[in-house]
Amino acid sequence: MSKILDKINSPSAIKALSQSELTQLCSELRELLVSRVTENGGHLASNLGVVELTVALHRVFDSPKDKIIWDVGHQSYVHKLLTGRREQFSSLRQHNGLSGFPDPNESPHDAFTMGHGGTSISAALGMALARDLAHDNYHVVAVIGDGCLTCGMAYEALNHAGYLGTKLTVVLNDNGMSISPTVGAIAKQLNMLRAGYQYKQAKERTRRLLSLMPGGKKLHWVLRRLKEGAKAVIIPSTMWEQLGFTYFGPINGHNITDLETALKQARDYPKPVIIHVMTTKGKGYKPAEADPVRFHSLPPEDDISGAIPTYSEVFAQTVGKLLRDNPRIVAVTAAMAEGNGLSALVPEFPHRIYDVGISEQHAVTLAAGLATQGFIPIVAIYSTFLQRGFDQIIHDVCLPDLPVIFALDRSGIVGEDGKTHQGIFDLSYLSLMPNMIVSAPKDENELQHLLYTALDTSHPMAIRYPRGQGVGVALATQFHKVPIGKGEVIRQGKDIAILALGSTVMPSLEAAHKLGEQGIDVSVINARFAKPLDAELILELANYTKKIITVEENVLSGGFGTAVLELLGKFGIPDIKVKRLGIPNEFVEQGSQRLLRSNYNLDAEGIARQVIALFPEFGKDSPEKFGAALTSRN
Repeated sequence: MSKILDKINSPSAIKALSQSELTQLCSELRELLVSRVTENGGHLASNLGVVELTVALHRVFDSPKDKIIWDVGHQSYVHKLLTGRREQFSSLRQHNGLSGFPDPNESPHDAFTMGHGGTSISAALGMALARDLAHDNYHVVAVIGDGCLTCGMAYEALNHAGYLGTKLTVVLNDNGMSISPTVGAIAKQLNMLRAGYQYKQAKERTRRLLSLMPGGKKLHWVLRRLKEGAKAVIIPSTMWEQLGFTYFGPINGHNITDLETALKQARDYPKPVIIHVMTTKGKGYKPAEADPVRFHSLPPEDDISGAIPTYSEVFAQTVGKLLRDNPRIVAVTAAMAEGNGLSALVPEFPHRIYDVGISEQHAVTLAAGLATQGFIPIVAIYSTFLQRGFDQIIHDVCLPDLPVIFALDRSGIVGEDGKTHQGIFDLSYLSLMPNMIVSAPKDENELQHLLYTALDTSHPMAIRYPRGQGVGVALATQFHKVPIGKGEVIRQGKDIAILALGSTVMPSLEAAHKLGEQGIDVSVINARFAKPLDAELILELANYTKKIITVEENVLSGGFGTAVLELLGKFGIPDIKVKRLGIPNEFVEQGSQRLLRSNYNLDAEGIARQVIALFPEFGKDSPEKFGAALTSRN
């Protein structure tokens, strides 16, 4: 039996399909999603939930002339399949393959780069205003998940759009989830609207029943008048209307006919409209429907797993111990309680762990408020998302010098999520802030000790750690304090010194062993702190070896290596050669962590090659031959 999906090479191809063909198409889309995402990894449950919605959008609107913006962009896989990228779908999230998020460089059907949540309505309003200024006639649609309505930026945009009255369609994809169930007062409001959908279904059943009874029409008229008084209580849509939007819904997000009707009404309406669509996360795949949190994002099939805990797991275990020992400690996260491991602690500490939703700015200033009253807040946010709280960290935490601890999960290269999610800027943007201490553990055991150390610094302190498993060291049962601003000599050598930070320490140590086999005596320093630097140790090494290499999984601009250069320049060390290894001033594309680290010379082989390239006097062979020799011994 031929597949309908095989014939879909553009959105126009689905406009003439019959209802039975549409049903088959949706089934085929789900089948392909499950097959490909379970193999490559990626966001499964959210995409299963928007199959019918995506089909309906492309039947009603004309992409790419009409602009469809997906928020968050991880729910755009079906959109990619319907917009000419079916043949490339096997490369999803692979190096040089399709992105897991909308990317205008990938397709004109991707109207906006969408990797961080809550930005779609602002972008859509900007496009709608540009349309009006240019006297054009295209439509603009923002598809925003209910989890993104915990983001303050979304309300700033709604407020402005309603005030302007600009023609715009906002589709609220309401599945009650972000990664975990959506939190906050807005979630409660949407629960009432979902109840309203159930009410509408009950009303229709009552109308049909009364029409079959003697005198039923008159009774129905009386009930309708009573309904008008109850409607405002049962369906509190006035929230949207007070913002200047006309509200349609709730709509069954898995009924294409109902969806098309609502979308056409919105398309032809001259003012801003919000369509409330209810979907089931994981729809059509029983394991994902039963556990949408687990199936929100899957790792690739070949990801290594085993007994070694991840940094996230060690972080959560450590925080649990700290919470039990000190009642003044609290934890704050921004819709990432599942990812950073804190969700397992919520039942034990329901009043000391705060998930604020996708509201990083609020999370930071909330923590600042807690710190002013003698509490010790641990703010656990992925590196890429903490960027959104930049001003709050400077103004609300660093300026008053408050003891807020920032735990930056997924720092450095994160892999297949690609350029919107790589945590490669935090060393740079945090190190420039006065009063901020910036650290990175060499392994999961040191992560425990740095968290313990941060409790008594009396200053803001950031601890960045990578995505994935630790290095497999034994975890200490008792924590100890690490001297602030002091590095650790883990290998002594007379020829050259490698100053490594965080996830680059172990590859640097491995590189030193390999270089030692070639007769090159290398010191390896676990810097531990990007700020303050261990100036005494660095200057001693510089004067002794006159050859320094810094290694960091961060952009070189403003990073750890730059700080070392500034230190050496300040003290005027003569005749010193310095090489900084890190990431150029660019966005890092998707690919496995191993591949990307290799591409940027941040693995053991790359570090060793760079040593020989910078200091050829140490090697008899060329860097190319030396690299080949290293590879042959692996």
